[in-house]
Amino acid sequence: MALVNITVNGRVYDIACDDSQVTRVQDLGREVDAHAQHLLATIGNVSDSRLLVMVGLLLADELTEVREQLTRLGQEVTAAAEGDTGLAAAIESLAQRIEGIATRLERA
Repeated sequence: MALVNITVNGRVYDIACDDSQVTRVQDLGREVDAHAQHLLATIGNVSDSRLLVMVGLLLADELTEVREQLTRLGQEVTAAAEGDTGLAAAIESLAQRIEGIATRLERA
């Protein structure tokens, strides 16, 4: 188990994580701090607890937007796949009709 130091708004927090997750936790800590610094520049000085709640809300909002985008993209992929299936069925039907016409022409 590794212990990672992350800094948010000038305060150092020790975070325990798996050894394989050290770099990830450091990157996430920098992202949280970047959001915190942006908020502080926008709204001014607030308590650490309020700041962290606001950062959490911002991150939750971003996550919600991404989930909604994924849902929309999934629906678009499903619609495209259904359209491809319909197109394939139409092509198959046309191929059968052409084969039928070719067979009749061969008999004539």
